[in-house]
Formats: sequence, C-alpha cells, structure tokens
Amino acid sequence: MENKESPLFHCLSLIIWVSIMAFFFAEVEIQIEGGSGWAASLPTWRIEKHWLLDIFWGGRPMTGYHAWVFSFMFLSFHLGVFLNNRWTWRFECMTIASLMYFWIIEDFLWFVFNPHFGMQKFNPANIPWHKSWLFGVPTDYVTFLLMGSALLFASFYKKSSQPPNNT
Repeated sequence: MENKESPLFHCLSLIIWVSIMAFFFAEVEIQIEGGSGWAASLPTWRIEKHWLLDIFWGGRPMTGYHAWVFSFMFLSFHLGVFLNNRWTWRFECMTIASLMYFWIIEDFLWFVFNPHFGMQKFNPANIPWHKSWLFGVPTDYVTFLLMGSALLFASFYKKSSQPPNNT
C-alpha cells in the first residue's frame, strides 16, 4: 500500500508526535531530577571536565544518567528500521532530525513544567549547565533546530526523475 499523504502533512504529523513524546519524557525527567537539573543530585557517575565535552557536549558534564538515557532514546528512535526491516539514508535523516527536535522540545518543556523553574527562571543565571546562549535560548537549541531542519528537509526532498527542460 502506497502512502499518498503530502510531505507537509507527514512532516507536521512527525513534529507533533515528537512533541508529544518530548512532553511525556520531560515529565518523567522532572519526576527523576526535581529541581536539580543535569542530574546534579542523582547517584550517578560524572565526568566534569574534558576537552571532548567542550566540543561535543557544550561543556556540560557527562553523567551515567545521560549516557544511558541518550543511548536509549537513540535506539528507540531507530526502532522503525527494525520494524520495517529496511534502512535508508532518507529514514536516517528523518530519524536524526526527529531526535534533535525531541531533545530541544523535551529540554524546554522540562523548564516550563518543572515547578522548581518555570519560564521566569529560563535564563543563563538560573541554568548553569547550559553554558552558551543565543537569542535568549541555549545555543544547542539553535544548532539542533538548524541541523535538524536541514536533515528533515533532506529526508523529504525528492529528486526529479525527469531531466531538466533546457529549451
């Protein structure tokens, strides 16, 4: 059975689904972390400083909690490969884009719904684990939004099977 929905409808449906997932996971993390963001009070290992963390992790500590949660979510978002028994570059672009959107939305909702934070504390002074900010949000949000959007566009882009008309 062929899927005949429009790419725009598919894209919007995907973003809505990812947003719903992000809401639920933000609520789980609020229950786990409470007011101590970035697993500050959890009984987990931590690597506070390392030059690779500055490059790939925004200068934030690597924790056992985050290593396992991020790995679990990466695998969860790739479940479709195994359900369909098929992998494509297009699917990979869509999956990574979805995962990037998920983490932006989940992180933001963690602050919005966390009774220890809320929007009034969504700023660098109250969120020391987000070391870099741009346009009033953590730089990761901007980076993931741009990269995720490029990947999502690539996942929906289809080459024309007809040669260009050069007349």
